[in-house]
Amino acid sequence: MTTKKGTADIVVLRKNTEALSTASYANCIQNRLPNNIVHHARTPTQEKELISTATVATGTGISKELLSYAEELKLFIVASSGYNHLPMKELKNNNVTVINGAGIHAPGIAEQAIGYCLMFARRLNEGIERHRNEEWRHYQASEFNGSTVTIVGLGSIGSTIVDYLQGFNVNTIGVRYTPSKGGPTDSVIGFDEAEFHEALSRTDYLILSTPLSETTMNLISEQELDTLPPRAVIINVSRGGVVNTNHLVSALQKGDVAAAALDVTDPEPLPVGHPLWKMRNVLITPHMGGHTPKHWDRLADIVSKNVQTLEAGDNNFTNVVGRPKANENNRSTAAATKK
Repeated sequence: MTTKKGTADIVVLRKNTEALSTASYANCIQNRLPNNIVHHARTPTQEKELISTATVATGTGISKELLSYAEELKLFIVASSGYNHLPMKELKNNNVTVINGAGIHAPGIAEQAIGYCLMFARRLNEGIERHRNEEWRHYQASEFNGSTVTIVGLGSIGSTIVDYLQGFNVNTIGVRYTPSKGGPTDSVIGFDEAEFHEALSRTDYLILSTPLSETTMNLISEQELDTLPPRAVIINVSRGGVVNTNHLVSALQKGDVAAAALDVTDPEPLPVGHPLWKMRNVLITPHMGGHTPKHWDRLADIVSKNVQTLEAGDNNFTNVVGRPKANENNRSTAAATKK
């Protein structure tokens, strides 16, 4: 790919995210790719005009209508790890490679997950409550040191959590689809029911950092909550549907588990008046664990690397979540030739 003056090599779509301006995002990309033309589309009309000649587009999403204007588009880089909201079929049929932002939220989410652990270990929530009440009265706390932390999901977020746990002197258990791959935790298991429940039975802190799938939908329900010890703290930084909300409420009310920290809920947002809002042993944050002022910088690094790969005539892109129809046909032909 060669850069042509007056064309939009890269177009940044207009929708902002996490209170961050996409104009800043465009600047971050331009700083990394000074020889490319980076345009920031500020209006719907500009989006249609600029995407018509762009080879790379990036933003929080792209509509089927806008995609119909993209005549030269080769890469679409979504500004999030999630991509289920994208018109994947249409992107594939238009021979567009889809890349996501997996990993950009990992540092912030890892810090938040460990913050939850420390808060409940030292009962800082109780300290905050007594501060508000101007109450100087001692209370008992515990230690995070020596705890068993089970991390469900060892992707970029789960692995970063494990990395950040180094130095806390905790025992870690990792849960992943393919335990044969191993992982950074002290032990790694799969989703086998007997093995999973054995791990839960000795878990002090359960951190959920797994994608939502058929396997993980309602992964933590009544049976799993019954297996967890009463001292256990549940931390969900993945998707709300991984935990059965009604069963969690019941377990918290009965004292079957000690506490919960939820950055995601089901339903989301959590309705006003929901029982979880009133529980003193529950901390709810509004799905902001990955928010960081470094959001655009990390995403621009992904854009830069993949644009350079495209310009080199290679298709060994990173963070690929959708491949063009043409690539699939080429792979099928190559496979048939080898037979």
